[in-house]
Parts: sequence; C-alpha cells; structure tokens
Amino acid sequence: MKAIADWALDVANHLGASYADVRLADDRHRGLSTKNGKVGSASVAESLGFGVRVIADGAWGFAASDDLTRAAVEATAARAVEIAKASSRVKLHDVQLAPEKAMTAEWTSPFQIDPFTTSVEQNIELLLTIDSELRSVPGVTLAETNLNFRREEQWFFSSEGADIHQTKYTTGTGYVAHAFAGSEIQKRSYPNSYGGQWQNKGYELVEELKLVENARRVGEEAVALLTADKCPEGVFNIILDGSQLGLQIHESVGHPIELDRVLGMEANFAGTSFLTLDKLRTLRYGSELVNIVADARQEHGPGLGTFAFDDEGVPAQCTPIITNGLFTGYLSSRETAHTIGASRSGGTLRAEGWNRLPIIRMTNISIHPGEKPLTREQLIASTDDGIYMETNRSWSIDDKRYNFQFGCEAGWEIKNGKRTRMLKNPSYSGITTEFWNAMDAICSRDEWTLWGTPHCGKGQPQQVMGTGHGAAPARFAGVKVGSAYKGT
Repeated sequence: MKAIADWALDVANHLGASYADVRLADDRHRGLSTKNGKVGSASVAESLGFGVRVIADGAWGFAASDDLTRAAVEATAARAVEIAKASSRVKLHDVQLAPEKAMTAEWTSPFQIDPFTTSVEQNIELLLTIDSELRSVPGVTLAETNLNFRREEQWFFSSEGADIHQTKYTTGTGYVAHAFAGSEIQKRSYPNSYGGQWQNKGYELVEELKLVENARRVGEEAVALLTADKCPEGVFNIILDGSQLGLQIHESVGHPIELDRVLGMEANFAGTSFLTLDKLRTLRYGSELVNIVADARQEHGPGLGTFAFDDEGVPAQCTPIITNGLFTGYLSSRETAHTIGASRSGGTLRAEGWNRLPIIRMTNISIHPGEKPLTREQLIASTDDGIYMETNRSWSIDDKRYNFQFGCEAGWEIKNGKRTRMLKNPSYSGITTEFWNAMDAICSRDEWTLWGTPHCGKGQPQQVMGTGHGAAPARFAGVKVGSAYKGT
C-alpha cells in the first residue's frame, strides 16, 4: 500500500502541490434481515479503492479511483492537482492547515469474536428465532430483525510523512415488533430504534444484548400500546431514557457544533447552525448538570465515533463541548481550527469511504452521567408527577438546530413517584437552549450506555456515517408535551 501511496504523492509533489495525502480503504460488509418468518435481505459487499487530497495554489483538490495500477494512481493524483488549481481561481483565501506531527501507527479496534467468522446460516437462524418469539405474541402483526457486520481497513499516508494503518470492526443488530389495529400502527424496538444498537465490537455484542430473551416483552409492549391511553398534552416534567437522550444530543448538540456548518462551508444537508462564533464560551447552553464532550478516544468506549486517528492523521481527542452548562467547544479540522483560535485540529475529519472527501463529523458526543449514585428507578421515585418516555419514533428540527420536536414509541405516566399507566404516542417539543437548561437530574454511571447512531447523513453528495452518544436517563422540568400526534 505504501508503494501505491508513494506513486500518488510523488506526482502531486512534482505537479506543484504544497500538501498531499492518500487514503486507501478496504471495506467489507455483511447485512442480513428477516420479516415475518422469512429472510428479508442478505448481502455481502466489499469495496477497495483510494482517494487523493491535495492543496495546490492555496486550494483543495480531490480525486479517487478503484484502479490500483500505477498508471491509474498517477493519473488520479494529477487530476486532484488539476482540480485544486482550477478551484484556486475562485478561492476567497488560501487554505490554512493547523500544524500536526506526522505519525506512524498501527491500530485495530478491540474485539473478542471476529463477526465474519460466524456463518450466514448461523446469523439467519438467530434472526428467525427472534422473529418467531416476536410473532408468538398474539396481536403482533409484523416482525422485523436485522444483523450487520462491517470491517473497515484503512491506510493513510501524507506528504508530511504520516504512515497510519487502522482496522475497525463494527457490529449492529436489533428488531421491531409492529401491531396493527384498523388505521392505527404501534411499534416497539429493541435495543433501540433505527436498527438497534451498534458499537465498535465483534460478535460478542450480539451475545451481550440478550436479543431472544427480550423479544416476547417487546412484542407484548407493542400490542399493549394499541389500547393504552393517549399521552396527555400540556407542560410536564419528563424523563427521557438513555437512548432517546442520545438522539436528542445528536440533533440538538452534535450537528450544531460542526464547525463547517457554523462557518457556512457545509449547508447542503439539513442546514447550518445557531452556534455562531460569538457564542463560544459565552452561551449558557444548559444547566450546571450538563457536561457534554466529543470523545473519539478508545477509553471513552466502543462507540461508532471511536478511532485512533481521523482521516487527516490527527490523533483521537476529547473536546469539552458543554462544561457545567457553558458552551465551550466545536468539532474542528486542521483547516478550520484557526477560526476559533485553536492551535491544532480537534481530530474530527472523516469520510464515508475512499471515494469521498473527508468532512467534519461527530465522534462520540456524550453527556457525562451524574456524580452521585442515582438509578432510573430512583429518578422516577423522586419525580412527583411527570411522564417517562422511551425509544425514539420520530424527530424534526429546524435547519439551525434550534426548534425541535421528538416523538417516542412508548411513555408511562409518573404519579407520586411511581410509574403507572402506559401512554401511547408521547411527544415533546422545545427550543434547544431552553430544553438543556431545564435538565435538573441525570442518572449515574451504572445507567450510562454508549449508543450507536449508524446512519447519520451529511454533505452533498451525501455521506452516511456512524456516530456514538453516551447517555443516561435524565429529567427535564416544564417541557411542552403531546403535540406530535394530534387526533390519535
């Protein structure tokens, strides 16, 4: 791989590039699903190619190819330089890269069982067993399951001397039970919606989640929602379970802190950001209990945003985003670091694959758990009246990430510190900063989980990537509830 990279780097240097890097990637994927006792899909895919990124005449150029012959590699590098020089004619200013020490490194994400050593037949058998358990519940109309494995191997070389080899294993799995009655459809997902739980782990994740053991309960809850009372409307204290809080973080914290959105460099997909540069270290984002970080380091956990180096060779870091409620940090790259007065990149530039230009992406955007011991049941017991909401069903947020509305799959009324009747179609809405300032309690570490969001879209052409969000159940005071599903 180094020889291939050297061909590209030599051509880029010869043609006048002041900087160049090469990413070679070998990506392998297995995806399986079932639907009502039958195999829904089964796919195995592999992709191998490279991308060349250069700066010439002060502007970026990028080109990619799946042809690894010397002639094609050199032609691709020449094309990248050509694009950079063409782009320089309309540049507003020269690209300015924050300094970064060139690293030589080898890293593989920890795993116990290589998921690709399990057979497709074994995988399908597990999914059909779960499917059967779900459909054994009277009233379950549709059962869907899925299982996904991915192995990403990448080599990064730069004209500055970087030589980095990384391999990452990802496992994702989950299922959904649907219950139909007339024009009404209810659903319950496990371990989470949008494909379940995903982490940088091997097959051991599948075993840890106790998928078969939870299937019947999930089916029963889906059916129970059909006859549950409608979630009341009004202003309530609400408790969000950890997975819902993870999505809340993703949409109302993770996206608006992407510095390319803030600077207007990336406004193609889902807009820009309300977090203009003047708000850094001045905005009261949340209450004193809100402490959120962007952490790509291995010690943070096996999140989809965990790695050793980003796609421009910057080591994984932990950046404080909200500190005791104060807004303290953005997601940055080598190109954007200077705009916030930073001396180096925050290490968040990543690409979906070898044929995409890296852009700023979320790593693991996680909220710290509470310091004092507090379980979910204790949090509920300390709430006189309120609503507990679990598992996302729908969401909507404006292009600046300020006004939002979320719907959940299931809710439970809290009366005098006890969880009572089940509620269907719970939803809540608010304004980002008002909502986070309303957080008055969060559970401790024992209730904290690092959730995976595997399909985060950004950019044009769209890039779909995984992010992580660590969260524990938390309570928010005086939240508007019940406006998402009127008439149901």
